Amino acid sequence: MTGTHFVGIAMVLVLMSAVGIYSGKNVKTAADFAGGTRNAGAGMVAGAAIGSLVGGASTIGTAQLAFSYGFSAWWFTLGSGIGCILMGLFFAKPIYNSGITTVPQIFTDEYGEGVATLTALFSAVGNFISVIVQIMSGIALITAIVDISPVLAALILYLLTIFYVVFGGIWGAGLVGLVKTILLYAGVGLCGLLAIRMQGGLSTFSQALPATQYFNMFAQGFSIDLASCLSMVLGTLTTQAYIQAIVTAKNLKLCKRAIYTCAVLIPMIGIASIYIGMYMKLNYPDVNAAFALPQFVLMKTPPLLAGIILATLLVAIVGSGAGVSLAMSTMVTKNIYSVYIDKNAGDQKTLLISRLFIVVMLGVTVLLAILGVGDSILGMSYLSMGFRGAIAFIPMCTALFLPGRIKRGYVFASMLAAAFGVVAGKFLLPAHIDSQFLGVALSALIMGIGWLRRHQGASP
Repeated sequence: MTGTHFVGIAMVLVLMSAVGIYSGKNVKTAADFAGGTRNAGAGMVAGAAIGSLVGGASTIGTAQLAFSYGFSAWWFTLGSGIGCILMGLFFAKPIYNSGITTVPQIFTDEYGEGVATLTALFSAVGNFISVIVQIMSGIALITAIVDISPVLAALILYLLTIFYVVFGGIWGAGLVGLVKTILLYAGVGLCGLLAIRMQGGLSTFSQALPATQYFNMFAQGFSIDLASCLSMVLGTLTTQAYIQAIVTAKNLKLCKRAIYTCAVLIPMIGIASIYIGMYMKLNYPDVNAAFALPQFVLMKTPPLLAGIILATLLVAIVGSGAGVSLAMSTMVTKNIYSVYIDKNAGDQKTLLISRLFIVVMLGVTVLLAILGVGDSILGMSYLSMGFRGAIAFIPMCTALFLPGRIKRGYVFASMLAAAFGVVAGKFLLPAHIDSQFLGVALSALIMGIGWLRRHQGASP
C-alpha cells in the first residue's frame, strides 16, 4: 500500500460518508428508518436490495470459492438472480399490496402473532449468520491490504456499519447501496475483464484448468450445488432485507422494475469475481483463497484505481451488513418489542430501540467473527439463506396464495420441523446431502397434511 492507494480509499470513504450524512437528514420517524413510507424510486429500491445482497459473499467469497471450484461459485449470485425473477413474477404484487414492512407481518393476519413471532426469531438467526459473513469478508479484505490485526479490522467494520445504518436506516441502505453498486460494478467488472485479458482470453482458462472442476456448475457434487442454488432462491424470496427494500417503492410498477434490474445485475458480479479467482489460481496458486480478489486488485491495477476499488469493496461489505442489520432490527422491533414488551411505545422510542438493537447485535457478530465461527464465506452464506428459506418459504406461499386453507397449528409445527431438519440434518445426513432438503421436505409434508385435513373438513 502506498500513499496513492490511501488517496483512492479516502476519496470513496468521503463520498460515502457524505451520502450517509445526507441519508440521515431524511430520517425523522421510525417509518422513515424502517421503510414504512413508500416514496422510493426504482434506483433507490434496487440500490437497497443489491446493497444488502452484493457484499463480501458475492465478491470476495465468490472469488475464494472460484479459486478452488470455478463456476460452482456462481450459484450464490445466479441463485439470487433466479430468486429475483420469481419475486417479480409471483410474489411482488401480493407482498406490495399487503402493505407490510416485515416478513413476519405476512403471517400475522393469516396465522396469528405466535407464528409471526416464531418467523421473526428464526429469520433473525439467519440474518445474524449473514452479518457474521460480512464481518468475516471485511476482516479478510482489510488484513489482506493493511498490516493490522483481525481485531482492529473488525472494530473498523463495526464502527463503519453502525455509522451507515444507524444514522440512515433504509435511506442509508438505499442511497449508499445505489452509489456503491455503480462503483462496485465498474471496479470489479473492470478487474474481471482485466483478468481475462491478462490470461490471454476466455479460451486460455478452459485450456489451463480442468473442465470437470472449474467449468462444471456441479463441481462440488450435484446435491451440494443444487442445495446452494435452492438456498439462494428460497432465501432471496423470504429474506427481510430484500422485501423491506421492495416495499419502499412508490408503486408496484417501479417495484417490479427494480426487482428485474437486480435479477440482471446480481449474477454479473459473480462472473467477474469467478474469473478473478481462477486467474489467481493459475498465477498465484499459493495465495490464501480468501485474499484472491483484494490481492488481484493490489497487484494488477494502478494505485489510485486500486484504492478506489478496495474502498468500494469495503463499502460493499459494510452496506450489505448494514442492510441485513436493519432488517433484523425492523423485525425485532415490530414483531417482538412492540408486541410483547411495549405495545404503547411512541415513534421516537421505537426509533431509539431499533438503533440500540443494531449497535448491540453488531457487537456480538463482530466478536463471533473474530473468534472464527466459520472458514468459508460462501458456505456460511448458504447456511444463512438456506435456514431462512427452508423455514419460511412454504408457509409464506400458503399465506399469500392459499389464505384460510391451513390452520396455524400446522404452520407452527412445520416451522419447528423445518428448523430441526436443517440443524439435525447436518449431523444425521451423509456429507453429500444438504440438510436443507430435509428441512424443506418436513415443512412441505406437514403443510400438505394441514391442507388435506382442512380440505376434508377435519379438525387440526
